[in-house]
Amino acid sequence: MTPLSLLTPFPELDPAQRAAMLALGPDWAGDIQGNRRQVCEIYDAVHDALPAHGLRAVPAQAYGDDPRQQLDLYLPPGDGAARPIVVFVHGGAFLRGSKDATPHIYANVPKRFARAGCIGVNLEYRLAPQAPYPAGAEDVAAAVDWLRRHAAAWGGDPRRIVLIGHSAGGSHVATYLTDPRFQGQADGVAAAVLISARLDADTLPGNPNAAGVVAYYGADPAQQRRHAPMAHAGAMAVPLMIAVAEHENPYLDLYALQYAARVTAAGRMPRFVQVPKHNHTSIVAHLGCADGGFDATLLDFVAAHTAALPPSPPAAFAPGRSS
Repeated sequence: MTPLSLLTPFPELDPAQRAAMLALGPDWAGDIQGNRRQVCEIYDAVHDALPAHGLRAVPAQAYGDDPRQQLDLYLPPGDGAARPIVVFVHGGAFLRGSKDATPHIYANVPKRFARAGCIGVNLEYRLAPQAPYPAGAEDVAAAVDWLRRHAAAWGGDPRRIVLIGHSAGGSHVATYLTDPRFQGQADGVAAAVLISARLDADTLPGNPNAAGVVAYYGADPAQQRRHAPMAHAGAMAVPLMIAVAEHENPYLDLYALQYAARVTAAGRMPRFVQVPKHNHTSIVAHLGCADGGFDATLLDFVAAHTAALPPSPPAAFAPGRSS
């Protein structure tokens, strides 16, 4: 057994990249957007050096009429049928964000699951202020409905859909699964993962995304609290994992703990994970690389609730490009 003192953080990074990640972590909240750009640059370079895995991409499938209501599919090699479907919903403080924030992020997440034998899905959705609450959750609902109807064409199983939401995307996933207005619409959703999710709405001075909360939920604090996922946590009816980074955006780790407590009090204890050394962006940007700790935990959770994921180790380094 390797002593904890000898474990190397960020094993997928070169010494300069590792030093940069270790330096920006404790100061993450001081310059979130600047630090986010640095993290994306580091992990784009890492993903760019990974080998191709024979995945087939089916981009820009429209699940609605709005130009942003699109999703990309990543299909594993072979002709397997009835594969689990894993959907990733990106963040962006309700106001911004893209499923293709960079050349590799956030496609790295659905690609990781496609490598494990699933249908990987990268979801785009409408943004505030043009599309306020509950538009994000409506788009998750519309995408899930589209996937259920088209699953057979791509070899997917409409009864084994797993939703993964990051940051604001986690808000939309949680709302879709628990808000009373979406009751009865989650048929086929086998499990959910909320990563660094915004699970409560606030405009506290330390919240760097307070403007996004107002744009999406409105300016009335009572309305914000009434519609935020925290208000409906007790209605979570599917197996749940909640994950936070060691270096989080302000308040998100606190809200994650409070949300987990409410879900537990209602009789369904979620799996709760803190990912050491990582931050609000790298917690998803690193998935699929050699840093396999959270990667393995995430795959294990999905496998446990779909019973169809074969073991698949993190990618080894080799020349080439992911596809």
